[in-house]
Amino acid sequence: MTAPAVEVQGPLLDAVFTLDRRSRFELIGEVRLGFPTHHPQGMVFAQGLTFLSSVEILDAPRPAADPALRTPGRGRGHIFVLDSQGALIRDVVLGEDTMYHPGGIDFDGEHVWVSVAEYRAGGRSIVYTIDPSSFEVRERFRVNDHIGWIVRDPGLNLVFGGSWGSRQLHTWDSEGRMVASWANPGHFIDYQDAQLLGPGLLLCTGISVLPQENGAAFELGGLALVEPQRQRILRDIPISIFSTAGHVITRNPVTVTPAESGLHIHAAPDDGDDNGGTRILSYRMS
Repeated sequence: MTAPAVEVQGPLLDAVFTLDRRSRFELIGEVRLGFPTHHPQGMVFAQGLTFLSSVEILDAPRPAADPALRTPGRGRGHIFVLDSQGALIRDVVLGEDTMYHPGGIDFDGEHVWVSVAEYRAGGRSIVYTIDPSSFEVRERFRVNDHIGWIVRDPGLNLVFGGSWGSRQLHTWDSEGRMVASWANPGHFIDYQDAQLLGPGLLLCTGISVLPQENGAAFELGGLALVEPQRQRILRDIPISIFSTAGHVITRNPVTVTPAESGLHIHAAPDDGDDNGGTRILSYRMS
């Protein structure tokens, strides 16, 4: 049975659907993070706080032509909890054994959801929730795949996630029972973070690293509107706005919020050891 089409409504949905490759980005805010942030992955705002996931690499995996054959490496997964000024008020460490790589995260109105995976394709993952008031951590379920981001849809009581590079997209119920799994038909970008725009509608953000003739690489960023229940991509929007460290802003953590003038995109594309360190950059998009 075909799932019903998503009814697009609300200011955030309306604003996202007006975006195209000609949209303008105006930098309106910048918060520098004055602590070791390592390699940030996902970001959400919840109850006046910012939750930023990050992976700390202690022993880097050895690469392989097949990313499933990488060595597991060693590391530590962090959920950094920040106040409105970017000060660190809590470091929630997550993971188990070789599962230390948190991905894109989500707030469902009650809990922060985060997946922590092995740092290789096809690896195992643990899906956790964090209470944003008490910071209590609860394991929800485990997956025999590398889950790079996770989103819970409370209206449908479903959980959505993406594999390594989001080449495979999954749907579970809230207890972790698989509902559907499908091959991503898009190859424009690899989704790194995602958020819910409406029932059954996701805004996914990410990057594609494109080789250049001179041997350098170009980071192409982008947004995608994805309808998991209908297994389709509604819209792709390229992004070519860069941080001062040279990273496209949708490289990893992204969250979008509505504004009177349209919408704001908040991103933390730079690692802790990049030039200038990690900053949360806020843009007005129109």
